[in-house]
Amino acid sequence: MKSLLKSAILTLVLLSINLGIAQVTPTEITPISTESYNLYKPDKTEAVLILFGGFPENGEMIETEFPITDMALEEEVAVVYMNFNRKLWLEESQKADLANDLKVLFETNNLPNEKVVIGGLSSGGSIALLIGNYLTENSNLNLEPTGVFVVDSPIDLAALYRITEENIKRDFSEASVGENTFIHNYFKSQLGNPDEEIKPYEDYSVFTYETKNYQNIEGLKNTKLRFYSEPDKEWWKKNMGVEYEQMNAFHIERLTDFLQDQDYKDVEYLTSENKGYRSNGVRHPHSWSIVDKEDLLEWVLEE
Repeated sequence: MKSLLKSAILTLVLLSINLGIAQVTPTEITPISTESYNLYKPDKTEAVLILFGGFPENGEMIETEFPITDMALEEEVAVVYMNFNRKLWLEESQKADLANDLKVLFETNNLPNEKVVIGGLSSGGSIALLIGNYLTENSNLNLEPTGVFVVDSPIDLAALYRITEENIKRDFSEASVGENTFIHNYFKSQLGNPDEEIKPYEDYSVFTYETKNYQNIEGLKNTKLRFYSEPDKEWWKKNMGVEYEQMNAFHIERLTDFLQDQDYKDVEYLTSENKGYRSNGVRHPHSWSIVDKEDLLEWVLEE
């Protein structure tokens, strides 16, 4: 039952069945590898890019799907592929532990902290926002990110709960009903029913639209933010039975508009068309490939 639950969480959050992992040509620089991360560090480091994967992704899998290493090293950007995964939200103690791990990473490897960008795919993007906010609010750690980005992330947990209800009723397929039932029950057991008590969702979610709660990213008001998605409505409808209002893109766009209304310093919503492909060539809009790597590195390095 536990393994089935994890499988259901993975499928719904990523809205994906096959990660399509393939082999990539390794860079000439040997990574500094630990249980927590794989680090590629150039001789001279101008900036640091920290990447969190989707729900099941470790550092090696991120690099396979998003091979930015060589391009980053040429631009004197260190890349950290994190093994931290399988989290949809963070408890306060988990934020503290992860922040300390990142601090140790920087100190141990003598990395500069003037330009630090944190990002992630799917649930990894939510983690990037949550830990980015924590680091910013705890300035004593001396690790405030200059930028945070997310790639098609489920940023509203209460909305996700309601989406599972809708998908169960829609009955798109037997597999869909089963998966949505599992995630629905998981959220209900861990956070309760948002119709009865919304506070647990506000406590852990990046954003709760129905109450306009953004306490978990309030510290990022002066941090540059980027949100990526590929809102291919036809693909999602055909392959997943999903309407636009159920897609991560819809909720990301809504968050972007909200933050801009709150006078956040620098918020961008970047969409793509037909760029979403897994490393094995399978078409899927929910992929790292929707991010333009060259443009991202320019953003990382900009003053």
